[in-house]
Amino acid sequence: MATIPQSRLEQVIERFEHVEARMGATTDGDEIVALSREHAELKPVVDEARILLNMRAGLAEAEAEAMIAGDDREMAELAQEEALDIRARLPDAEAAMQLLLLPKDADDKANIVLEIRAGTGGDEAALFAGSLFRMYTRYAQLQGWKIELVSASPGDVGGYKEITANVEGDGVFGRLKWESGVHRVQRVPETESQGRVHTSAATVAVLPAPEDIEIDIRPEDIRIDTMRASGSGGQHVNTTDSAVRILHLPTGIMATSSEKSQHVNRDKAMQQLKIRLYELEKTAKDLERSEARAEQIGTGDRSQKVRTYNFPENRMTDHRIGLTLYSLDKIITGDKLDEVITALMAEDQARRLAAMDDDA
Repeated sequence: MATIPQSRLEQVIERFEHVEARMGATTDGDEIVALSREHAELKPVVDEARILLNMRAGLAEAEAEAMIAGDDREMAELAQEEALDIRARLPDAEAAMQLLLLPKDADDKANIVLEIRAGTGGDEAALFAGSLFRMYTRYAQLQGWKIELVSASPGDVGGYKEITANVEGDGVFGRLKWESGVHRVQRVPETESQGRVHTSAATVAVLPAPEDIEIDIRPEDIRIDTMRASGSGGQHVNTTDSAVRILHLPTGIMATSSEKSQHVNRDKAMQQLKIRLYELEKTAKDLERSEARAEQIGTGDRSQKVRTYNFPENRMTDHRIGLTLYSLDKIITGDKLDEVITALMAEDQARRLAAMDDDA
């Protein structure tokens, strides 16, 4: 692994100290918010940079003491032992610093819109879409995130033909962005009388929803329709035409919301539309950086088969990194999903670190 230049570490510390000084001088509210956010992001990087600089200085001092010890054998041995100890710990400190200096996706801290759609497999695909939604709901709860249903189209025998939810919390997109793509399931459907294993699929899309999306939507570019909201039956069925659907005519992108208030639905559908247009713009920019994306694991492509859930073997395989775990019963409940996501994040970091070393 390449050694991080001293100047790069000093540059990070200087920026942090400038932000701290500016926070104490400015009275502008918006600037204080921006500076506070940058301060929080820089602090762990600066803490690690200072540790690394202190270790380097300590190593240089120990090596110098060993050389000037002369006939003082005891002093020379102590200095050499200290130098050996620092050299043993230095690679881990360098690696930790490299990770902190890796370029970050600007949307990693953003909230998300989670979309799950049943794919091939009919009723079983809708049931699987329901299983995936429960998995992400449980995972969100374990992470301390808030999940809010936006719209749902129930399947004929359960599950969902399509379901959309907002997920809010710290670093949601940074962890769940790996979930985008085609999820395939192999299991015996409840409706299968002969015990045969069927294969079906559902598509997951994870769209970043930053707080400050700046998307200009002209009134003449949209069509707004109201319709009767579908529900789960009984008292939950909405009997008024309160659901709202907004169609963006230039792109064909559609957003819906189906709560009880038409006013709330209009606002939520417009926000969903902005998020989808933002994702379209983000994807276009990513394609411009296709060479860089080739180094990544492959997030965001809804047509990419990312994972297989084999229930008879209690096996989950993530095809992007060749990870196979025989704990599907715990993963599908959301309790061990973090093990999969963490492995994906570690692989992505390793690839990007290798790319940095190649460029060095």
